[in-house]
Amino acid sequence: RGLLSYSVSSFVFSPDSPSVYLDNSFNDIRSSRIESFTQFVKEGVWHIWIGFDHILFLFALLAPAIFVYDGKHRQIQQGFKPMLKDVLKVVTGFTIAHSITLTLASLKVLTLPSAVIESLIAFSVVLSGLFMFSAKFHRKRWQVATLFGLVHGFGFASVLADLNLPLEGFVMSLLAFNVGVEIGQLAIVSLALPLMYLLRQQWIYVHVAVPTTAVLMVSIGTAWVLERSLGWQIV
Repeated sequence: RGLLSYSVSSFVFSPDSPSVYLDNSFNDIRSSRIESFTQFVKEGVWHIWIGFDHILFLFALLAPAIFVYDGKHRQIQQGFKPMLKDVLKVVTGFTIAHSITLTLASLKVLTLPSAVIESLIAFSVVLSGLFMFSAKFHRKRWQVATLFGLVHGFGFASVLADLNLPLEGFVMSLLAFNVGVEIGQLAIVSLALPLMYLLRQQWIYVHVAVPTTAVLMVSIGTAWVLERSLGWQIV
């Protein structure tokens, strides 16, 4: 009597990919797994790119990298290497933190109400905007990124929860989605950091564009907090 063996793969259906063909051959099973993994990577990339609140929070942590504080005095960062080191520390803290809560929340080990999560994500935008020019918190941005990265991880997990993934193949889908989030995040950093470095000496960028962005972030974040926590329709 033979044993019945089977393989489970998860797929994401969309207007661009409304169907999938499945076969029982080994090559097709392997191909379907690769396709499934690729789809969830794309979902992760797409989620970070359309997550305006995630992008704002990330930018608020990146923007101050053009500055260095000598005591209470703010100076423009002269070299690219110190900027890169500063940004890597911030991004690493954010990545590790959201990966932890993404995994725990997806596995139902730790859960929080959706309204609380979304409100805290909005609050992270407000707070990071306020911290953009704070000498006291400049060197602690990686700690802020780590703390609120835990919150953003719950937000990422809610996307996977909406997909109702089966238990079989869940770990692969979770890994692929997280890889996609990191790729999307690194793409944003790779575009933003060189541009910030090139513009860091420009008066209009330092004294107009950056502070204006900070004010907008605080304003938008505050509106989101009120909308998500109290149900007000503001923006």
